Amino acid sequence: MRQYECTFIVDPVLSGDEIKETAQLYVEHLKNNKCEIVNVDEWGIKQLAYPINRRSSGAYFVVEFKTEEVIGNLIEDLELAFRRDDRVLRFLTIKLDKHGVKYNDDKRNGLIGKKKEEKEESAEK
Repeated sequence: MRQYECTFIVDPVLSGDEIKETAQLYVEHLKNNKCEIVNVDEWGIKQLAYPINRRSSGAYFVVEFKTEEVIGNLIEDLELAFRRDDRVLRFLTIKLDKHGVKYNDDKRNGLIGKKKEEKEESAEK
């Protein structure tokens, strides 16, 4: 199976429910195309490095998913849907190699960034 990570930015002008519905729409799109959703991460509203469509912030979502070796036009169909949707400001889909998969798994399990947090806690005491 191949593993992918799709990051997209939703227009922050929408209500909170509309933002979550937009993200859920693309998660359902992947599920309908026989993808296994590994993780959906909502980063919240973040400041953009530069304005996009006169917006200075955006709601970030990261969807990690697995699919069979032969995927046909799944990624192209997903990106076409992103391009047609006015609610999505930007998107990026990447194929994860074994190191990216391990990094994301370790990050979800709390193995990455642990030492830095422990040092900060001991410095505060």
